Amino acid sequence: MKYERFEDLRVWQDSIELAVRVFTLTAQPNFKGCGGLKNQIEQVVVSISNNIAEGFERGATSELLTFLSLSRGSAGGTRSLLCLTERLRGFEGLRSEISDLRLRSESVSRQLRSWTDSMQNSELRAPRYSNGKRLRAAKESREREEFRGDLEEIKARHG
Repeated sequence: MKYERFEDLRVWQDSIELAVRVFTLTAQPNFKGCGGLKNQIEQVVVSISNNIAEGFERGATSELLTFLSLSRGSAGGTRSLLCLTERLRGFEGLRSEISDLRLRSESVSRQLRSWTDSMQNSELRAPRYSNGKRLRAAKESREREEFRGDLEEIKARHG
């Protein structure tokens, strides 16, 4: 399946859902007085989907792989902050929600890893690369055909 828009990607959709749920968690009264933690976890979770989108829109395989790596790092950062939050005093009542979010961040991380692995181990390339490669191949094919035509014409004149 060829994806035309990052919004169609399951991993992007899952990362958006993870962010929505993290924001729901951080809106809880337990986060009052924990502004630094709240801001940090909200920023890192948002960067997961943003890096997926930015890498997808760049169009070059190498850039996509870089942004997928950044996105995966943000998923790890999200998980780390959730582990910290789960262990802090005052968050005991949110452990179930936090555990669910950790599992969701692990799922996003696995999806990103699979996508990265498949890109690194295949001949497929992102649109910019493949279109450029196809354009070069088409140009070279036209030039070969023109050369053959010229060669046939020369043979016919002198043959």
